[in-house]
Amino acid sequence: MANLTFNFSGRTVIVTGAARGIGLEVSRAFALAGADVVMADFDADVLTEAATDVGGIAVQADVSRTEDAERVIQTALEHTGRVDILINNAGILRDRMLWKLTDEDWESVLAVHAGGTFRFSRAVVSTMRAQGYGRIINVTSFTGLHGNLGQANYATAKAGIIGFTKTAAKELAGFGITVNAISPQAATRMTASIPEERIPELTGPIARFAAPAEIAGAIEFLAAEESGFITGAVLPVDGGISM
Repeated sequence: MANLTFNFSGRTVIVTGAARGIGLEVSRAFALAGADVVMADFDADVLTEAATDVGGIAVQADVSRTEDAERVIQTALEHTGRVDILINNAGILRDRMLWKLTDEDWESVLAVHAGGTFRFSRAVVSTMRAQGYGRIINVTSFTGLHGNLGQANYATAKAGIIGFTKTAAKELAGFGITVNAISPQAATRMTASIPEERIPELTGPIARFAAPAEIAGAIEFLAAEESGFITGAVLPVDGGISM
């Protein structure tokens, strides 16, 4: 039985990549904690069903497009008048060995992961600055620091998110805005195709992938008002694989 609880009543949260996996469980956790949740995802049909289940506001969006990022922020403002927390979670995979990667494989992965993180953060900053309060939490990866076969594009994007997180944290601290990242090792659609025999080499001492709901608790922690002295951090939620 879960006994870690947060109260986000009166807060507005935007979650990208919210239709499935970590994004869905994060949206659910914030909704249960009293927040107004705006859920953004590219897959409109799945997103609508997810938002109905969670009680969130669905906004179909391509996170790599500036106009879509701005539209999601505007939707949140129209519904609640504020944006307190942004979770940059959206991601895709286009895995191939380096010599097989196409320009489109490279550019699309960077555009969604790093580009989406940048565009949504930029779009929300003016609102958070005016409020004098904000929490931005970016989802990076163990792969961003250590690399992985067939994932040069993904590793580059996730490493970039770490650099972005630390730079934005320095730039925004004076406005009451913290910027942090988590590095999860979770069971999602992205890990579903991994053969069972490879799981031990891809997990830490706990020897399993986290459930998406376990990642949600870490994100809520960084998003909490009480965590206002934490910024520029990358929190590993990875079962110890990064040790």
